[in-house]
Amino acid sequence: MTNVLFSSESVTSGHPDKLCDAISDAIVDACLSVDPNARVAVETCVKGKEEKGLIVLAGEVSLNGKAPDYESVARKAGAAIGYVSHKIGMDATSSDVCDVQVHITTQSANIAQGVNKDGLDQGAGDQGMMFGYACNETESYDGLKGRFFPLAAALSQRLTRRLTTVREDGTLPWTRPDGKSQVTVEYNSDGSISRVHTVVIAIQHDDKLKDQFGGSEEKELEYVRQQIREHVVEHSIPSELLNNDYKLVVNGTGRFADPGGPYADAGLTGRKIIVDTYGGMGRHGGGAFSGKDPSKVDRSAAYASRWAAKHVVAAGLADRCEIQLAYVIGVAEPVSVRVETFGTSTESEMEIARRVNQTFDFRPGAISRDLNLQRPIYSVTAAGGHFGRNVGASGEFPWENLDNERISSLKQG
Repeated sequence: MTNVLFSSESVTSGHPDKLCDAISDAIVDACLSVDPNARVAVETCVKGKEEKGLIVLAGEVSLNGKAPDYESVARKAGAAIGYVSHKIGMDATSSDVCDVQVHITTQSANIAQGVNKDGLDQGAGDQGMMFGYACNETESYDGLKGRFFPLAAALSQRLTRRLTTVREDGTLPWTRPDGKSQVTVEYNSDGSISRVHTVVIAIQHDDKLKDQFGGSEEKELEYVRQQIREHVVEHSIPSELLNNDYKLVVNGTGRFADPGGPYADAGLTGRKIIVDTYGGMGRHGGGAFSGKDPSKVDRSAAYASRWAAKHVVAAGLADRCEIQLAYVIGVAEPVSVRVETFGTSTESEMEIARRVNQTFDFRPGAISRDLNLQRPIYSVTAAGGHFGRNVGASGEFPWENLDNERISSLKQG
């Protein structure tokens, strides 16, 4: 093989792990709506069963005010994704066929004494290291410009968001919430992008779909493949990346019919950390995002390091940039800030690191201030990726916003 291949995957909002992320983030938003300084660390587990589905909520919440009705929040989050029928894998709305167990206590006093400080003195909610990454792979394609994101990850995320759209708007009414995508990008020997080599889609569908084809599962699969090609793949991926010989695999086992979702596979919060970030291109510190308030640097510092890395690339200082931050629990200042540009920078990495430290304040309190993170903006992040997204109408994904003053600061040094 003379050319290099790189693959990234994504999963839909109805994937069991993403269902858990959505429930956990809905609880974060509900708590922040009561108290912007709420401390939240909530995990979710889901499992569909023949008689009854199960949603388990466990974790710690501390807030000033009345606690949300966690069971109600969980049920509404599941219903919003589309889990309203026991036949497809779960009916989150019904207590008759879905139980919700709540095991949520208050934050440990030993943690709280280091974190609950005022303003910029707020300590990190945990130790650990976080990575932010940016590159210019998306910048040659309409609809992707301004994202500064790995192409395979951008396209796989776009496909899963499209799978949700065609289900919700009725374009493909036989699809279900559970699904996956995977995109393999081919690179030329000089590192430039050649084309999309392979696209993989898995999408749960109505078990009765085959009845339209006389019970033939082969004809059913042929139809599903054609519809996914037309309405999802070739709608989402720029045409210049799709040669006539690109490979498309849809439901590789031959069939993905009801029941699926949590019935077919149990779900857990935080089990899709590579899907949530850069699709494997760029390192990961290991900490998940969903279910955590912004005092948890697993979340806020990962957002801040992405924000800074994106500015470095947008400023033209490097084609690829990765920024690592590391923290001690209860301490505001990061232990270390490291910049890696993979030999693509116009300045030395030490100089870029100096400019990054001069331009960005990585203390948790400063991150929350600069990105306005103490708002209920997290439910939308639970599916479709936390990075490489457009800033929302209500200010969602603020870490994707480019600040011209910060770009100027990085350029001028």
